[in-house]
Amino acid sequence: MIQMQDVMSKPMPDFREGSIVKGRILEIRPREVLVDIGYKSEGVIPITEFEDIDSLEVGDEVEVLLERLENDEGMVVLSKEKAAYRQNWNKIASVFQGDGLIKGKVKSVVKGGLMVNIGVEAFLPASQIDIVPPKDLQQFVGNTYDFKIVKINDDRRNVVLSRRELIEQERSEKRQKFLEGVNIGDKVQGTVKNLTDFGAFIDLDGMDGLLHITDMTWGRLGHPSELVKVGQQLEVVVLDINKEKERVSLGLKQTQKNPWDQIEERFPAGQKVKGKITNLVPYGAFVELEEGVEGLIHVSELSWTKRNMRPSDILTVGQEVEAVVLGVNKEEQKISLGLRQLEPNPWDEIEKKFTIGSRVKGKIRNMTAYGAFVELDEGIDGMIHVSDLSWTKKINQPSEVLKKGEEVEAEVIDIDKTNQRISLGIKQLSEDPWKNIDQKYKIGDLVKGKVTKLASFGAFVQLEDDIDGLVHISQLSEIKVDKVERRIGLSIKAANYSEEELRKESEAFDTLKPGEDMVGLEKAFAAAEQEDYRPGESKKTPKEPKEAKESKHESKKESKKK
Repeated sequence: MIQMQDVMSKPMPDFREGSIVKGRILEIRPREVLVDIGYKSEGVIPITEFEDIDSLEVGDEVEVLLERLENDEGMVVLSKEKAAYRQNWNKIASVFQGDGLIKGKVKSVVKGGLMVNIGVEAFLPASQIDIVPPKDLQQFVGNTYDFKIVKINDDRRNVVLSRRELIEQERSEKRQKFLEGVNIGDKVQGTVKNLTDFGAFIDLDGMDGLLHITDMTWGRLGHPSELVKVGQQLEVVVLDINKEKERVSLGLKQTQKNPWDQIEERFPAGQKVKGKITNLVPYGAFVELEEGVEGLIHVSELSWTKRNMRPSDILTVGQEVEAVVLGVNKEEQKISLGLRQLEPNPWDEIEKKFTIGSRVKGKIRNMTAYGAFVELDEGIDGMIHVSDLSWTKKINQPSEVLKKGEEVEAEVIDIDKTNQRISLGIKQLSEDPWKNIDQKYKIGDLVKGKVTKLASFGAFVQLEDDIDGLVHISQLSEIKVDKVERRIGLSIKAANYSEEELRKESEAFDTLKPGEDMVGLEKAFAAAEQEDYRPGESKKTPKEPKEAKESKHESKKESKKK
């Protein structure tokens, strides 16, 4: 039997509204639980406030918040959730004052982040979930993680969490541990974390290292994704360490043997090799000879004879080709290859096919201001210089007498095997008319010709073999055959002279000094070229040559003296 003194010895419950008290379950109903807190009336709690309803039993002790001592029905209003929330909040505030570390379960995805249950509801911003904000937040729902409380608001009962800070702190500790224990040249294991155009970032258990694209393979690599993928495990070599900036450079190809070792012994100059075309560029073609070893066929080494050739004209990427090693540079890791060396050089025996003095035929392939190129054989051209087109005519450009595509005959006048040049001439097909000009034309001969050009000081007359002569305006021009200068002086006035008169005229010419009375032939022809007036054309206002003016001035002086 309970004694009065026992009852008096027990502390009386604090029945103040807002206080947390202990109670005992009296009855479990479908929607509520009846709880006795030792007050004059029982209290009720909604059954939804209990997490595990099936485990509830009559007589269980629970802590509850006394919200009201009596409602309209005379019942005590209690709350299990609010009691737990208050208890948890006090605990969270205490944790926040300490290290701030707490466990929690992700409940749901909300705008801007996640809601986490740490005893009370807390908000985890998306930027604080991981070092790199994840795209899919749903993957975290239902999982339990460690968090750090970064902010609480007592008035609003708000809590903000961060998981990123814990990850960064953990990685920082791992980085320091890694940097203290690793040395250049060490081999380490890592996981491909991220790919960029210039390389891959490798996670070395908290320490990120850069594997540059140039250190991935000894061979050609267009993009890191061609060799590695995210999540792949790799063994790499530490190439460089910067402890101050916490940076590590890694190498993958360094785990394999350098294919350029003893490259000269394996690919000596002159050796024929086979390989696959990996890339075509304007200046040549790259050929993979073995993994990590490429050679270049320069565009100039594609053919002995074909000009202006592009590598893409005869080669394709992926094609298997044979070539000749021309040279190896181990330091620069370059191998020069040649395709044309597989065939004999047609220029080596060019003199057997084209001899100096022989006549050849071919089509004019191209023309320039100084000459015409004649295709003699496939890829072999000869060049006719403008000065070798005619013995007598002054030709300024080949296009004046030749056309592209026209077939011409010419004579081989020179062969330069070193520079791969053949010189041709058309005028050499006929004898030089000036060679025996002094035998064909003598002073005093009466000749006929066609006036081809007029100048202020005379007229040019075309004789046989397209040879021009000059009739000076004074009709007393130099009665002379100038074999060296390839000019003939003519006189209309002397056409009816007797032999005695011709002899006197010739003697008078011999007594003349340069600059007296008449213009020299060489200067006359030069002046005529400037005036460039021909019969049938509108006559231009001529500019009298300076020498002619001076000659006339001197002549007037002599007349006055006489």
